[in-house]
Amino acid sequence: MNEPEILEQDDDELFEHHRITADAKQSLVRIDKFLMARLPNVTRTKIQAGIHEGFVRVNEKSIKPNYKVHPNDVITVSMPEPPRDTTVVPENIALDIVYEDAHLMVINKPAGMVVHPAYQNWTGTVVNALAYHFQNLPELPGNDGRPGLVHRIDKDTSGLLVIAKDETTLTALAKQFFDHTIERRYHAIVWGVPEPPQGTINVNVGRSLRDRRITTAFPEGDMGRHAITHYTLLQDLRYVSVIECKLETGRTHQIRAHMKYLGHPLFNDALYGGDQVLKGTVFTKYKQFVENCFEVIPRQALHAKTLGFVHPVTKQFMQFESELPADFKAAIEKWEHYVKYN
Repeated sequence: MNEPEILEQDDDELFEHHRITADAKQSLVRIDKFLMARLPNVTRTKIQAGIHEGFVRVNEKSIKPNYKVHPNDVITVSMPEPPRDTTVVPENIALDIVYEDAHLMVINKPAGMVVHPAYQNWTGTVVNALAYHFQNLPELPGNDGRPGLVHRIDKDTSGLLVIAKDETTLTALAKQFFDHTIERRYHAIVWGVPEPPQGTINVNVGRSLRDRRITTAFPEGDMGRHAITHYTLLQDLRYVSVIECKLETGRTHQIRAHMKYLGHPLFNDALYGGDQVLKGTVFTKYKQFVENCFEVIPRQALHAKTLGFVHPVTKQFMQFESELPADFKAAIEKWEHYVKYN
């Protein structure tokens, strides 16, 4: 059996990202020399190797090692991060446990908490907490340092995760993810109102060729991996709406990429353009209202609300629901009030 899609390797975990804009009065200087002066602890050899391998781009284009930086050039660098010890450090971090038995548990992850250690987030993760509270949790092949994990959700996405306590449970749950029989429903606030109000997005997604942090849609189907999201409009708030997304596949950033492709980025999703005023009036008062909403929910408005699966041991179907977190509900209430009185 292959590794379940929801645990596919996140490429950005292996890369160190930099984005540098050259000054308007920048003199012509070789790119390696330019970067040597601006990137800490990076050798010229590593920079040159990165240029050859396409990790260094200028104005979104590949360059040659002898390229000279021009005024206002935008340089992006994705340097390979050296291998790191995958030993997980146990940390006494409280977990919001929704359900637990001898074989598995379901937790409610808060927004802002990373699921497993990775670049720039080696501590304070769900896995660090699991290592403290449990001993000898199993790991899926190829996922060293991620004991108990069958799937994951983004750092700034809140909601439900299932954790396996033994090898049999881990394998059985992984197969359910692989077979697309796990029920996963998310609630999201998106810009605009989807039309039609209910539909299916069957479009490949994969790493963007311009920015490896981003997952993008490939509607021609010539790149990326097969991805299916079913959406339903729950609440029309004129300029934004609340929707439910049911995942059939579990690609990295699938909902965020699919909703942007549909023309409805998640509200305050900085990585996918949702942190701008995309719908509504040009009046200053409205813009200030939106900024206030961004402050209320300072992350992408996405919550893993429903999780359902067959228990690997009892063979009973189990379904769990998670209430919308306070910031999510507060943002909806502000939009409801605005629509009612404006």
